[in-house]
Amino acid sequence: MDRPVILTGLRANNDLHIGNYFGALLPIVDMANRRAGAYEVHLFVPDLHSFTTPIDHSLLQAQIMHNLKLFVAAGLPLDNPNVHIYRQSYIPAHSELAIILNSFTGMGQLGRMTQYKDKSGKLGDDIVSVGLFDYPVLMAADILLYGTQYVPVGDDQTQHLEFARDIAERMNSKFATELFIVPEPVAKQREFFGGATGQPKGLRIKDLIDPTKKMSKSDESGRGIIFLGDTPEAAVKKIMGATTDSLGAVNLDPDNQPGIANLLQIVALLSNQSLDTVAEMHQGQTEYGTFKKQVAEAVQAFLVDFQARLAAVDEVKLLEKLLASETKMNDVANETLLRVQAAVGLR
Repeated sequence: MDRPVILTGLRANNDLHIGNYFGALLPIVDMANRRAGAYEVHLFVPDLHSFTTPIDHSLLQAQIMHNLKLFVAAGLPLDNPNVHIYRQSYIPAHSELAIILNSFTGMGQLGRMTQYKDKSGKLGDDIVSVGLFDYPVLMAADILLYGTQYVPVGDDQTQHLEFARDIAERMNSKFATELFIVPEPVAKQREFFGGATGQPKGLRIKDLIDPTKKMSKSDESGRGIIFLGDTPEAAVKKIMGATTDSLGAVNLDPDNQPGIANLLQIVALLSNQSLDTVAEMHQGQTEYGTFKKQVAEAVQAFLVDFQARLAAVDEVKLLEKLLASETKMNDVANETLLRVQAAVGLR
């Protein structure tokens, strides 16, 4: 690639929630709008990752296209030639490079991955797939095919990024050539992305029912999650049913009042204000019902506006951009794959 590459992807196996929107989707859209002149920005749908855990396969294709539209509705600039959107499965080099990298990866290394141990422990041995075990290898292929330097990853993905760095360095050393550009280490990633957006820093939306854990789209009940596809009315009901406490005063105290602190964070993100500013505005408010109603109104207004933008997405323009990006990314990925194939003796 002509410029340093920033790459990110979001699984499309179910709807995104407001935590995904502010924590992942909006920052990369902001990055694409502000940095696409100096960087190549890759926003891809990791559809092969989508069924490493059980899903309803009949919904996957529609979910892929829906999530792409979410990025456009969030402001992704489709007319910027340095922004690329593509589906992982439409670039066969992802799968083939993963197969090659498998032969240079130890079982023990993958078995120590925290995310694998957590997910496999919940699923049970009869359901755990080889795909889940091998997830970091395919993710490494996703990153290394394009000479990616920057990958915005959450805490649960840092091991996978370090694995991508490790396998790149191992292959470069073994074959005495620069097969891959090695992504920047986690510390430099955090430094790079730390000041990249205008969003309030350090905010992470929690589950509305259990505010001690993060909002997760894998939660089966959905009661504590505000999905981007929720009707505004449904979202209001979820906010009004959010867990609070018996203290009877609004304070920013995550340890003793996690539910209230979570609602304050939601308002901060929706209003693009600092958490301290929002907390000061509501400090000492004693009517939780009134406070929840104010939060619910802010969420409702956000969803009404966002869903209007989503409905207005030009699907023809989106598909044109998707196909153009996939054509270009196949060329880039195949060039890297050929270099690796030659190194290992396949070409």
